[in-house]
Amino acid sequence: MLSRDLFAGSKSEELLGVQLYSVRDDMGKDPLGTLKQVAAAGYKNVEHASYSDRKFYGYSAKEFKKILSDLGLYMPSGHTVMGRHHWDETKKDFTDSWKYTVEDAATLGQKFVISPSLEESYRKNYDDLKGFMEVFNKSGELCKKSGMKFGYHNHDFEFRESLNNQKIFDIILQSTDPSLVIQQLDIGNMYHAGGIALDIMKQYPGRFSSMHVKDEIKAASKGEMGGDYESTVLGKGIIPVKDIVDLGRKSGTIHFIVEQESYQDKTPLESIKEDFAIMKSWGY
Repeated sequence: MLSRDLFAGSKSEELLGVQLYSVRDDMGKDPLGTLKQVAAAGYKNVEHASYSDRKFYGYSAKEFKKILSDLGLYMPSGHTVMGRHHWDETKKDFTDSWKYTVEDAATLGQKFVISPSLEESYRKNYDDLKGFMEVFNKSGELCKKSGMKFGYHNHDFEFRESLNNQKIFDIILQSTDPSLVIQQLDIGNMYHAGGIALDIMKQYPGRFSSMHVKDEIKAASKGEMGGDYESTVLGKGIIPVKDIVDLGRKSGTIHFIVEQESYQDKTPLESIKEDFAIMKSWGY
């Protein structure tokens, strides 16, 4: 029998954070003021969702790191989609754009550089997808040079779309090197396509170093990603969130990143504050 703690990460590595996409409108209007409120809500870790022209929310890596540090915040991971323009097939090397992405992530002290989606063009042909998974592994090698890992974050299409009778998600998991490429499991996104987090975690034990902690309810009208559901305050929806995070803790998840994209009758900041209190009550 395998030990239940076989895949467990170090307790000292475990952290609770929030994806800043949860407060995207506030960050767009007033990033400094919003970060102050995020810190006041109790969070010590944030995950970015805005990197363009070597700027995080309009600030260079060094500037943004100081802003976070002054507020007692740390950014262990961030989202930047890695696409075709980041890989030069002729040279078999990354373009400067992706090299800068990794360099700036290292400046901020990130542990994970996460691509939060997969261009549709790679999802039409099995060989194209398999080939790009090798680029994922190479990105892991590039990140490793700076003490980081590359990661992938799922939405819903990975569970809805298939190639060669395999779900996109399974191809990604089976074609990437776990020592180089971590998976960030979004437990809410997958639900839109029938993905059940507990089942996926049991199928691929130890593969999910990071997790987007999210709950879902039936949307009153159009839901997120064009589906029938939208996110809500943790513990208020239909996903067994506590069971999932507890299994994650036992099987190697070390980053628990709260994300809420819909808010019902609350503001985004009120929502993530409630989410934080709930996670703390669960022992995170």
